[in-house]
Amino acid sequence: MLIGFVSDERYVAIPDTLIEFQGSHLKEPVVVRSTPRGEVLADLIPGAYEVTLSKEGFGSKSVSIHVSPTAPYQFRLLRDGLLGYMWPQWVKGRQRSEFRVHAVEEYQLSLWRYGWKKEFLRMIGWYDEHGPRATMQITPDGDYTQTGVQWNRVGYGNVHQAQMLTAPERSGLYYLHAKTLSGRFFSFPWIIAPASPAAPVAVLASTNTWNAYNNFGGRSNYINPDGLPKTPVVNARLDLLRYQNPEAYGVWNPLDSQYLPLSFDRPDISCHVPEDMQVTDSITGRLHCVSAPGEWRLLGWLEREGFAYDLYAEAQLHFGDLSLEKYRVLILAVHPEYWTRQMMTRVKKWVFESGGRLMYLGGNGLNCEVTLSDDGTMRCLSHLHTLKGGRVGDRERPGQVFESRMHRTFEPEASLLGVAYTDSGIMTAAPYRVMDASHWAFAGTHLQNGDLFGTKTLHERVPHGASGHETDKRCASSPPGTRLLARGTNPDEGGAEMVWFQTPSGGEVFSVGSITYVASLLVDEYTSRITANVLSRFLRSCE
Repeated sequence: MLIGFVSDERYVAIPDTLIEFQGSHLKEPVVVRSTPRGEVLADLIPGAYEVTLSKEGFGSKSVSIHVSPTAPYQFRLLRDGLLGYMWPQWVKGRQRSEFRVHAVEEYQLSLWRYGWKKEFLRMIGWYDEHGPRATMQITPDGDYTQTGVQWNRVGYGNVHQAQMLTAPERSGLYYLHAKTLSGRFFSFPWIIAPASPAAPVAVLASTNTWNAYNNFGGRSNYINPDGLPKTPVVNARLDLLRYQNPEAYGVWNPLDSQYLPLSFDRPDISCHVPEDMQVTDSITGRLHCVSAPGEWRLLGWLEREGFAYDLYAEAQLHFGDLSLEKYRVLILAVHPEYWTRQMMTRVKKWVFESGGRLMYLGGNGLNCEVTLSDDGTMRCLSHLHTLKGGRVGDRERPGQVFESRMHRTFEPEASLLGVAYTDSGIMTAAPYRVMDASHWAFAGTHLQNGDLFGTKTLHERVPHGASGHETDKRCASSPPGTRLLARGTNPDEGGAEMVWFQTPSGGEVFSVGSITYVASLLVDEYTSRITANVLSRFLRSCE
């Protein structure tokens, strides 16, 4: 009889797991091993059992289950290692978060602030327990991408084991460094917003995008968005729809209602920063360039250039904790792809009705609508099919064409940003070419029309220029008077378009339309000067 399956934190099948069943109706325990596909087969009758699982390299655990021939159980084990995250992952100054660390040996924890320099703030302490491997966390069974991993829940009832930290008063990107006696290292971010606005510039971390890409638990918006498959993965290229369906790549197949929640209550490996990495080092790894390590480069540049800022998570804008009217400038960076309509409505009203200044220093931004819930989860609304030229269609509304996923469900992002993503130029990078050297953004650069800039970059996934990875261009929804300043020289007319426009209320928007732009700020003198010119102008305009 098929009892269930056993898989790891990425929903990969774990073969040869030793599994013991005990029950009141058993004369002696029944012991079996999982198959190469993670199947758990045993000669048992339906009913209640205590099950213990053990596999070298994973944390052992015991659970109570009800065996049913029609509902195979999903056992989940956590691989030995070092991981961590803060919960909540963002707070205001002087508020508290809990650090949740998974370790199988004694570890040291310290607090750092990441800006132009990594600033050591204080040692939190050493953590170990009397029991063997008692700092090891336990994941729930089943699909915990929807509910969160809920670490520090089991066995943490002792008040002396509280793992709470009070946030510093100064806003910024903070990191917790965990390091074991054997030398393992893992770092994880903590976004601290100000208790009250303290700077003229607000920077919005793209936390929704980080979560959309986070596949810890086996799901993200890119794999299994509508639920875990019935059986764990053995080989991703053979088993996942993303790779098996010829139309899956670049196409969001499920309907909007089929996309399941993605919890923020999970560690995010893409936010890890190596211990010795500095802000001027290249950004290593596939996803690090579009998550916290990539956005750290903007914060480092702001501090190097002397611009004070307050940092917020996107949920803080959504739920009203970011008061835009208290700021002169709002900066979006790198890849703010997933936004709620409440976020877009608030920012658009601030720019078009209250004279707000928006700097969009990213690419493929505000492209897809998401919803945020009070329970710490997010749902993406991504159903579409791609048409010629990168436009978006809707299977439920044949014949209708949209500029983006956000346009399909709400309104076009180009009406706020001046540009919108198209797939031309995707996964290429190149310098920009000046198109309008007379614009004040180029003051002091000595650049002329036709000159190239943005040749230097810290972006390793898609190197070779400040226009790249994914790029945005003007479209029908761009506001009247949107002025083209520069265009990326990417192949297939895929270069990002750098634009600027003003609103009737005196608001202004500057957009670069490129994911790789921020990665060039610290090493390319021209992108640095242009960005400083814009930010300085926006700040002066509000005086």
